[in-house]
Amino acid sequence: MPRDIPVGNGNLLIAFDADYQIRDLYFPFVGQENHAGWGPCRFGVWADGQLAWTSDDGWEKRLGYLKETLATDVALAHDGLAVDLECNDAVDFNRNVYLRKVRVTNRADHDREIRLFFQQDLSMYGAKVGDTAYYDPRLDAVVHYRGARYVLAGFCRTGAGGADRHGVEMFATGACGFRGAEGTWRDAEDGRLSANPISQGAVDSTIGIAMTLEAGAAGTFYYYLVVAESYEGIRELYNVLKDRTPARMLERTIEYWRAWVNGPAYNFGNLPQTVQDLFKRSLLIIRTQIDNRGAVIAANDSDVLQFSRDTYSYMWPRDGALVSHALDLAGFPDITRRFYAQCRTLLTEEGYLLHKYNPDGTPASSWHPWMVDGKTRLPIQEDQTALVLWALWRHFWLYKNVEYMRPLYYSLILVAADFMVEFRDPATGLPKPSYDLWEERYGVHTYTCATVYGGLVAARNFARVFGDADLAEKYDRAAEEVRAAMAKHLWSDEHGRFVRRLVPTERGDMEADVTIDASLFAVFKFHAFEANDPRVVATMDAVARALWVNTPVGGIARYENDTYYRTTTDRRGVPGNPWFVCTIWLADYFIARGSTIEELKEAVPIFEWVAGHALPSGVLAEQVDPYTNMPLSVSPLTWSHGTFALTLIKYLQKLEDLHRCPTCGRSIFRFDRGGRHQIRSHSWQQAHEVFETDEQTPDLVSVGTFNDSGRRVTLSVNTRDCLGCGVCLARCQPKVFEMCNDKSYINVRRLATCVLCRECVSYCPIGAIHVEIETAADTAEAHTDDTAEAHVEDADRQA
Repeated sequence: MPRDIPVGNGNLLIAFDADYQIRDLYFPFVGQENHAGWGPCRFGVWADGQLAWTSDDGWEKRLGYLKETLATDVALAHDGLAVDLECNDAVDFNRNVYLRKVRVTNRADHDREIRLFFQQDLSMYGAKVGDTAYYDPRLDAVVHYRGARYVLAGFCRTGAGGADRHGVEMFATGACGFRGAEGTWRDAEDGRLSANPISQGAVDSTIGIAMTLEAGAAGTFYYYLVVAESYEGIRELYNVLKDRTPARMLERTIEYWRAWVNGPAYNFGNLPQTVQDLFKRSLLIIRTQIDNRGAVIAANDSDVLQFSRDTYSYMWPRDGALVSHALDLAGFPDITRRFYAQCRTLLTEEGYLLHKYNPDGTPASSWHPWMVDGKTRLPIQEDQTALVLWALWRHFWLYKNVEYMRPLYYSLILVAADFMVEFRDPATGLPKPSYDLWEERYGVHTYTCATVYGGLVAARNFARVFGDADLAEKYDRAAEEVRAAMAKHLWSDEHGRFVRRLVPTERGDMEADVTIDASLFAVFKFHAFEANDPRVVATMDAVARALWVNTPVGGIARYENDTYYRTTTDRRGVPGNPWFVCTIWLADYFIARGSTIEELKEAVPIFEWVAGHALPSGVLAEQVDPYTNMPLSVSPLTWSHGTFALTLIKYLQKLEDLHRCPTCGRSIFRFDRGGRHQIRSHSWQQAHEVFETDEQTPDLVSVGTFNDSGRRVTLSVNTRDCLGCGVCLARCQPKVFEMCNDKSYINVRRLATCVLCRECVSYCPIGAIHVEIETAADTAEAHTDDTAEAHVEDADRQA
């Protein structure tokens, strides 16, 4: 079951299932020690003698987020109970406190008492053994603890005189998950709780709150969990919560995340609003999956344990490097520096990174053997080591932080680069065999070779920066040897494309695995070959043809005949389930190859496909069912969101590069605005102050008409394609145009002042502005009055 609406702060992560039950509670590391992984923490409502848990039939549910923030926006309605619930969840951005605001509406035609119950099915340290749950009269709350893990559960409502009143009115503790004991949630089914004050071993607790509401009336309260590593810690945090109040802590967290996601303000050019919204949502969801000490966790969805022997709650250096690169481009270097610093401590003395790591940096579980058929084998995926260097160079190129990079240069970059130089087959020049990025196959993979090329080029660049000419030459020579070897050994004249891998045989030679794999996009992504190289074009054309899922869902599969979570036997129409990352890679190719605006626009439908196949909350799974679009495997997958954010920024960068002034050569579109209000500084616009507003008013329209000496004049702006360059504002002397949210609009109050000079049409770099003139003879319905009028039309109809 997907995790629709995770909330967290880098120390505490709370994740919910589709029934709005807490299913994962990680602390103090994101992805490690799931204190709620054994069963759902149920949430129920009792009214008129009936109890309904949110997992029961009868509920209508809408799970989402408040716009541009890590606070949920949840609506629950139960016609049988005649109850509506509106909820907002958040983890305080600075303190380990989870908050839920609940607004209860009584839809019945009579006054009545409504009771709400919250179960804490907790398992400290991830195991149901040796826990204690008890009612603490000193705190008037229920506390769970074992060792250095404490969780306090309680309520807050407005009391007499408007002051907050904290405490629990009903509670019970008991056995859960041992010898058939289901838990104290069963105790709540009669609308009451037993008040059992303490239980130990495999335990849970349930607390309840009662509200008396008139017919049609609503009431609000807060439920919270305070999490710490000691009793003193929860007591101190509890006092802070009471002092700050849950309402203010929730509000400040909402505002914090809005400021965070809008800090690096972008002009999204001609991208649809749904795509823009998913970009911001992706950044926020990525942040929930990153531990404050640096680990970028692949996914935190414990339901995968029902299908596998392990979870995705680990740090794969590959995923971390690619997600960190996306965050670097998006403007969040403080987060990524912790990841790169952690990789420095994880690198082995020999210079490679292992399969995966726990969030605290210790080696994680692995299925790659150290010995096969009596022979020692290095159990690595070499692309993981290479991609850390590849991403780190791009971080340095963006931020030029030499002081930060100095210790990494000697203890990470040089050690890893020397390993990649030496870990090659002297006969071919290719990297030695290792495991692929899908963690399934051993061999010499085209994807891995391309990343090694990218990693060696990054090391060469660093060596040049630090004045090590000999090392720079060494890494450059090795990189060129890898590229030449790829062209010689991995390109197939017979198939007219690159092959997936070379497989070692018992004879001591290599056989080609010609399976078409989406990861072949790496040949251009890491610049071993350019995107317009005929060999790359042929390879990517083969990927697009062979791996597109021929169902109404669509999307790109990983590779031919992929069986992972497969839901159909139709191998001809469905090569595998559609993966978000693989589908987005096709957009990445269109962007890299595009040399005109029209070619670049080929990527936009893929962005729209991703937005259209996300969960309503904006969460992206690893893959989806090819017929139902239901999420498969884990959800959210950090890699999916990182790939989307990374590729979208690459699109905007290419859009900026393609929109250049024919006179001075400078870009007339800037995707990085640096703030909500900006003065454009194009060379011939410096004398003009081109401001923009945030909110569109009725005076700002995309199509306007006015009468000019008996002629009907229609002025229109294609707001979909408008890039917000501000050229029309600078050229229009009557100031007919006005900027709003990176788009040019017509100000109807000034429309009649238009002198029909047509400079806006002539100078618009993308032809987004049009003027049409009709005379009375052209149409019998021509207007004859001299007043300005305007109407708004759908921008898509203008295209």
